Amino acid sequence: MIAAERTLLVLLAAGRSTRFGAPDKLLAPLCGKPLHRHAVDALAEIDFLGRVVVTSGAAMALDADGYDSLVNSAPERGLSSSLALGVGAARRLGAAAMLVALGDMPFVTPVHVRALFAAADGPGAVVASSDGARAMPPALFAAGRFAELAHLSGDQGARAMLGAATLVIAPAHVLADIDTVEDLARAQAGLAAPAG
Repeated sequence: MIAAERTLLVLLAAGRSTRFGAPDKLLAPLCGKPLHRHAVDALAEIDFLGRVVVTSGAAMALDADGYDSLVNSAPERGLSSSLALGVGAARRLGAAAMLVALGDMPFVTPVHVRALFAAADGPGAVVASSDGARAMPPALFAAGRFAELAHLSGDQGARAMLGAATLVIAPAHVLADIDTVEDLARAQAGLAAPAG
């Protein structure tokens, strides 16, 4: 097991929101707060070594939450450029691992993230989330995989690495991400529905 206290949290928030149609979907309101705040608030319960948010310059004001901000000045180069920034920060901290989470996944729970840590078994570990059909973030990368992460290119991010990852299954709604205005409306309706 890799400890959260030795892991850098990297919250990716530099996407171009092309399918959403708005300048920055992460600032769109979901149940009274910006979309990205749901992920930030859930991850606040875990004691990480450090926290960084990778943005394309949008003002997310997360310094009060303990995040250092890294600006991806070339988000058009794809997700891999954001991952490389995260790897650089993890190396500077001497982190044993890096947990990659997405700002547009509002329903991820601390329980699920702790299960990712519990499944990590060494310095070469890659542990990904899964809805039972595919591997996805949040994903944990041990330090032995940092070089591989840093040399990825394009917008597929670490998809190839996740194909061979240890998987931690979660219900599909926990791993839902918000890509379109319709996704946001469905999330809003689901959160507003009475329990039971």
